[in-house]
Amino acid sequence: MSSPEVIGKQFVAAFYQTFDTNRAGLAPLYGQGAMLSYEGELFSGQEAIVQKLTSLPFQTIVHQVTTHDFHLTVDGGLLVTVVGQLKADSDPIHGFTEVFYLKQVGDGLFVFNDIFRLALHHQ
Repeated sequence: MSSPEVIGKQFVAAFYQTFDTNRAGLAPLYGQGAMLSYEGELFSGQEAIVQKLTSLPFQTIVHQVTTHDFHLTVDGGLLVTVVGQLKADSDPIHGFTEVFYLKQVGDGLFVFNDIFRLALHHQ
């Protein structure tokens, strides 16, 4: 495997560029048996995940990544943590955090776990 930093940065750039321009195009990034936790709601499998992402109630979105961290896992995968901001339609800017576990399958890495949370302050 190349440097975790190189692979992680490439993944993050590709993921958010695709999310911002063609959410349905994310399907090939999710592996067999993938799971998404989106604001606490769990989705299992590539089809359910892409259906959730494409049904989100906004027309336009732009992600701005503030920082990210990458760690190799004992099974040859990659753990990716992202912190940033997003702007959807005319909504105010919101902070977000997202954690990915990229599982090694053959010669490739696929999203096996994806956990997304907006950084909202509830009282």
